[in-house]
Amino acid sequence: MTLTMYACSHCGHWQRWFGPPPACPVCCDVRNALPEDGWDFPGEKEVAAGLVADWYEPVPGVTGFRTVPSFGLGPTGWLIGAEGGNVAWEAAPYYPPEALAEIGRLGGIARLGASHVHGYGALWQLQERFAPPVVAVGVRDLVWTKAFRVTWPVDETLELAPGLTVHRTGGHFPGHCVLHDARRGVLFCGDTLKVDLDGTVPRALSCHKAFHARVPLSHDEVRRYRAVLGELDFEAVATPFEFAAPVTTADVLRLFDHQLAGRPGTDPIPMGALR
Repeated sequence: MTLTMYACSHCGHWQRWFGPPPACPVCCDVRNALPEDGWDFPGEKEVAAGLVADWYEPVPGVTGFRTVPSFGLGPTGWLIGAEGGNVAWEAAPYYPPEALAEIGRLGGIARLGASHVHGYGALWQLQERFAPPVVAVGVRDLVWTKAFRVTWPVDETLELAPGLTVHRTGGHFPGHCVLHDARRGVLFCGDTLKVDLDGTVPRALSCHKAFHARVPLSHDEVRRYRAVLGELDFEAVATPFEFAAPVTTADVLRLFDHQLAGRPGTDPIPMGALR
């Protein structure tokens, strides 16, 4: 029997299944909400028919790919110029032909990875189209990767390219990872952070075990975040949903110190209180 790619119209998670899947594992997880109207699993052709590509360059050498309209959780796929070939980190919900053509024009993909399942998007498309030899995901999150094949499970750290290093943070998910771009001073932070923006200006920071359910991180999880991110020098952060600058290492450490000072929470902390 031929397996077919289906997307959850609620969160955008892709599954390779015999027919429309019985449920979406991401929506069923405590970190996400269930769809109010029940399951809807369009196939690839149906998804592609309603989306067009959009991309932008927030800093030189970094291109963010999205879809219009947004689909599912609406993640951004980051293409990062690097020595030895481009690194793709996270993925857009889907890559229409014009997006794949633009990635090809920019040099294709030599290495591919993602922080955790909320940033996977259509990562399977990039693997099928560009066949990068390295597809890196935290080893503790392999349960979410059935739509594509992981070729390099990440334990604690992995250098994807000179100056581009993956670090496991855990916390939000057991295998959750960040990617530090030392040359540009950018932290591709996955969901370790949520940035509230006023236009393009960072207004507040928060962190969560589960954003939709408003479940905070435990103190030990925050301590792990602090230990890992405190060793990394950055002036900007890129989540699966936005690029934000300036957001510095010092800002983030103060957010974590606020979490550790008492009962952990999920409310955003104004940037003015972190500086």
